[in-house]
Amino acid sequence: MKLSDVLIRPVVSEKVNKATDKFNRYYFIVDKKSNKLEIKKAVEEFYGVAVAEVNTAVMPGKSKFRFTKAGFIAGKKPSYKKAIVTLAAGESIDLYANI
Repeated sequence: MKLSDVLIRPVVSEKVNKATDKFNRYYFIVDKKSNKLEIKKAVEEFYGVAVAEVNTAVMPGKSKFRFTKAGFIAGKKPSYKKAIVTLAAGESIDLYANI
């Protein structure tokens, strides 16, 4: 798997910002077939930082229902894999630099 296909996008939310400030952790949505070594190598290459630890979790898809004039519409949100990347002490990633 190419390293450019491993990282899909970073997760930016209030909860993630608190984890970043307190524990120096960053969250990424990654390809489902990628493993921890590929994720670590991709983050180190793209952001130029030293990664201390990588944790992964596969989030299952959820059923969603919506009530409309035509009745209930049922759907399903897709599942995805997220990676929690802990950086070494003194390292940081500026996710807002390229906006």
